[in-house]
Amino acid sequence: MLKSMTGFGRAESTKGETSIVVEIKSLNGKQFEVNLKFSPLLKPYEFDIRSLMQQTLQRGTLDATINIRQNGATRPVVINTDLAKYYYQSITMLANQLEVPQGDILNVLMKLPEVVSPATEQMTEEEWKDVEETLKAALTDLDMHRQDEGLMLEADLMQRIDNIETYTGKVRELDPLRKDRIRQRLEGLLAEHVGKENVDGNRLEQELIFYLEKLDISEELSRLENHLRYFREILKDADAAKGKKLGFVLQEIGREINTTGSKANDAGIQQWVVLMKDELEKAKEQVLNVL
Repeated sequence: MLKSMTGFGRAESTKGETSIVVEIKSLNGKQFEVNLKFSPLLKPYEFDIRSLMQQTLQRGTLDATINIRQNGATRPVVINTDLAKYYYQSITMLANQLEVPQGDILNVLMKLPEVVSPATEQMTEEEWKDVEETLKAALTDLDMHRQDEGLMLEADLMQRIDNIETYTGKVRELDPLRKDRIRQRLEGLLAEHVGKENVDGNRLEQELIFYLEKLDISEELSRLENHLRYFREILKDADAAKGKKLGFVLQEIGREINTTGSKANDAGIQQWVVLMKDELEKAKEQVLNVL
């Protein structure tokens, strides 16, 4: 099963008067990157949070928010009245000296450093366990969304690969006709410019074989079919993280398609090559979202 890198997960838990809300949004990314927003109380556990997220999600660009609330507030707080009084005296003295209105001085005081601080500076181990369980639930929810997205990605990719394989079969059907046309064109040119009676049949046959070998696309088509089979095998692999591997195989598929088109030198085959390239580009776009 494929997993997408895009998804959204949310979990909420309440114990007593404490509510914990975790929300995580995931987008595609080459590596694991997370923008984490949480209460300062969780700072000692930041490494554990990031580690848990990476173990579960492995890759992607994440925005995660962890909110802890009690009785509608983020956390019970303590107001340092002595410090507030000191600030008040300094501010009013400065305002008088500058002859400016004091305005809503209380609102200013409440925003000054250390006037308002959390009632408890450290989170208990039990509280951390509650946060951890809620985080795991949000990660599970996100992972389920990724799996649902992955099912759609897998179906689309299989369709693209099936289409390329079908077009490859069309090229194989046209290839013998292409060779016959090349042979007839060369024989006609020689007969026109040299004269049929002056052509050395054995030498002509050798030159034709040499020329046709240079334009032969059978090896490219065989390698292309092998790459398509390998792509399907990777899709069936139990490993969840296979986006990069699929991307590498698509590069090889593209290389064989391009070589086939350049060597074929045939308008009919080139039409099928264009269709293969179109399917390949669509597959590449989808693989960017695969974990």
